[in-house]
Amino acid sequence: MSVIAWGDVEGPAVPGYGLGVAQRLGGVTAELGIRDGRAVLGWRNATGKALKGAPAVVRRDHAGELTRLRTAVRDIDRTLAAQAGRLDRQFPERRALPYAVWRRGLADHPLLGTLARRLLWTVDGVACGWAEGGLRALDGEPVPVGGGRSVALWHPLGRERAEITAWREWLERHGVTQPFRQAHREVYGPADAARLFATPHVLRQHPFAALAAARGWRYRPRLPGEDTFPHATRELPRWGLLAELPIQGVEGDGDLAGDCPGGPALIGTDQVRFLPLDAPASGRRADPLPLADVPPLVLSEVLRDADLFVGAAGIGNDPTWQDGGPDGRFRAYWASCVSGELTPCAETRREVVSRLVPRLAIAGRCAVEGRFLRVRGDRHTYRIHLGSGDVLMSPDDRHLCVVPPATAGAVPGPLPFEGDPMLPVILAKALLLARDTEITDPTIVSRL
Repeated sequence: MSVIAWGDVEGPAVPGYGLGVAQRLGGVTAELGIRDGRAVLGWRNATGKALKGAPAVVRRDHAGELTRLRTAVRDIDRTLAAQAGRLDRQFPERRALPYAVWRRGLADHPLLGTLARRLLWTVDGVACGWAEGGLRALDGEPVPVGGGRSVALWHPLGRERAEITAWREWLERHGVTQPFRQAHREVYGPADAARLFATPHVLRQHPFAALAAARGWRYRPRLPGEDTFPHATRELPRWGLLAELPIQGVEGDGDLAGDCPGGPALIGTDQVRFLPLDAPASGRRADPLPLADVPPLVLSEVLRDADLFVGAAGIGNDPTWQDGGPDGRFRAYWASCVSGELTPCAETRREVVSRLVPRLAIAGRCAVEGRFLRVRGDRHTYRIHLGSGDVLMSPDDRHLCVVPPATAGAVPGPLPFEGDPMLPVILAKALLLARDTEITDPTIVSRL
């Protein structure tokens, strides 16, 4: 593991946005802060009492400053998302920082500290989390940080199951919602590669391109008239490797390209492979490495990306593809995705749901069974697939397309991590369907 300077990790300095600094405007105090991972703008009157929003005097006499503060809220949220993504992509690089640099540039930074203090770290290999103003081990004891020790992100690969579970419980006790999956991070191996791509997947090209860019991959969507599809690649300079996700056409995609003037709407995937970093751009003239020769951490993180691409951009998790698309040509593929075996990503979601369900008001109506969350309503019993979120309804496992309203219910307590949009959807569907006789939406009622 190489120790590098903070500037090499972050590049240009991240602004502090005046977080935590009180500003007087028109006899009241404004303060920018971060709560539950989101920027907030708080107001207090002269006696210190919290106000619901900016008072009339501020809106009238300090409109410019108010606009600046509201703009800062949006900027902070964008910066938080970008920096969380940057940290999330660091795992394959095995980067470490001298403790003093880590403390100054991350933990004590007004904005970045709100991310760093919700993550797990290692100090010269000793696992620790942030509590009571410093890094502490599982037993609560402070971790020695002097003597030039280095700090790196903790990863579950190679850790005992008991340790992983203990850290998850530690975070839960401290009420921590991690900015991305870390303690609950999935670990992938060669067998997962074969299982993930046993069948070529069908993805929506432009959502895939956006997600790939966010995950540090390079992919240029194929334009109309081009004969071949560019492959998606991710450079791994620390290991001298190039990860490549081959992209291919989908039969009949011309039927779907009309709504996408930038190129075909759909693309297909092939097996992920690893090539020397100096391989030709197409990768076709280089022999891929056997997966057993790829460093386990690199293999796990790259396969995790591929799983995320399929889950977020694939048509298999999109309920609007229930009819299989034009001529129903994708019906069999869609059906295999919405109720098939769980990927490692979905397995993690299954574990989280198993822990959250007992806290719900509808706990007596729910049970995790295999790859489904079973929910007993008064009209029907429902099975929600923990991978796709698709709903099967009794008595004959009919597919039920239902979009729960935002007011369907709330989960008590914080979720263990951010960045899994399917988790709250599944829980919202469960809360809605458990009380199916109270549903008033005419579209949903007609489907029931």
